[in-house]
Amino acid sequence: MRPLATRFVDAGFSVELLLLPGHGTSLEDMKQSTFADWSGHVEAAYVGLAARTERVFVVGLSMGGLLTCWLAERHPEIAGIVVINPIIESLGSEIEEGIAALIEAGVDETDGIGSDIAKEGVNESSYAMTPLLPLLSMLEAATDVSSNLSKITCPVLCFRSTQDHVLEANHSEHLMASVAGPAERIILENSYHVATLDYDAELVEIQTLAFVERLIEEQQ
Repeated sequence: MRPLATRFVDAGFSVELLLLPGHGTSLEDMKQSTFADWSGHVEAAYVGLAARTERVFVVGLSMGGLLTCWLAERHPEIAGIVVINPIIESLGSEIEEGIAALIEAGVDETDGIGSDIAKEGVNESSYAMTPLLPLLSMLEAATDVSSNLSKITCPVLCFRSTQDHVLEANHSEHLMASVAGPAERIILENSYHVATLDYDAELVEIQTLAFVERLIEEQQ
C-alpha cells in the first residue's frame, strides 16, 4: 500500500499507513492476532485521523478492504471508501468448519497466499505460511460485515482484477449490489490479486486520487 499512500502524500493529503497487529514482524506474532485486534487498530487510527482533518477517506486491499467496509458500516460520516479486490464474504460454512477442525487437531498454519502478482520480479511482503486461527477470525468477521453492507452510505470505488487467484469475483459483485451509497467499479485487466504492486498499480493510484479529489469538490 505504500506507493498508493505516497501518491496521496505527494498530493498534499494527511495519510495514516497502518501496520496491523501481527503483520510485518513474525509468523508467531501473527498467530497471536485476530480480526478483533486488526479492527481495533483501524478504529483507533481512524479516530486519530478524523480528529485532525476535515474529512476522511479509507482505502483497503484484500483483507484491508474488509476492514474498510467494517469501518464504514460503523462510521457513516466517512467521506468515501476505496476497496481493491476486497474480501467481503466468508468462504462458506464448510470451509470454516474444516479450518476449525484443523485447529482442534493441533494444526495452526497452512501454505501462504502472498504475491499473487502478474508482474515478473515483484514480490509482496508476506509470510510463507498462513496461520489458521487469525484466518478463521477473519472469515467469521466477513460474515458479519457482509450482512451489514447496506449500512455503507458513503460513495464507494471498487477495483476488481479479472484474474484473481485468491478471491472470486462474487466478493466485489456482492459489495456493489449491497451498499446503500453510490458505487462504481473499475475492472483491472492486467493484474492479479495484489493490484497495487502489479501492472495496473499506476491506474489504481490515479483513479483513487481522482475519486477522492472529485468527492472533496462535490462535498465542499
